[in-house]
Amino acid sequence: MKRIAPWLAPFSWQIVTAQNAVLCHARNALHKPTSDGYEDTRTLWESRYLESIPLEDAVDLCRQCHRLAPFCFYNGNTFASIIALVIRTMDLPPDEAVVVRSLAGHIVAGVASEAEEAAFREFCESLA
Repeated sequence: MKRIAPWLAPFSWQIVTAQNAVLCHARNALHKPTSDGYEDTRTLWESRYLESIPLEDAVDLCRQCHRLAPFCFYNGNTFASIIALVIRTMDLPPDEAVVVRSLAGHIVAGVASEAEEAAFREFCESLA
């Protein structure tokens, strides 16, 4: 059985939006919602972020939100940084934490190889 937890509960939509604003400000990019993806993403996030779900599902929710592109810039970075913060709370050995954050970030960004996705699934199964 997979470990189920409210992994994303600390990250309300207001915090997600603030995270994007911080990333945009640091790179002198426009922080603005998109007309196409913002409301759909907000609705999806708000309907799921408080749920107790497997870590894989939390990563997948972040991936889905990235793909919906709620902001003009740094959607991938926004949701990858959120899942990285989740993983930081897991009290993993430093070397393992780096690898797990990298794997999760690649999945959120949609650039993970099959081997990376398999390695992340294996890690998630070890949490049971």
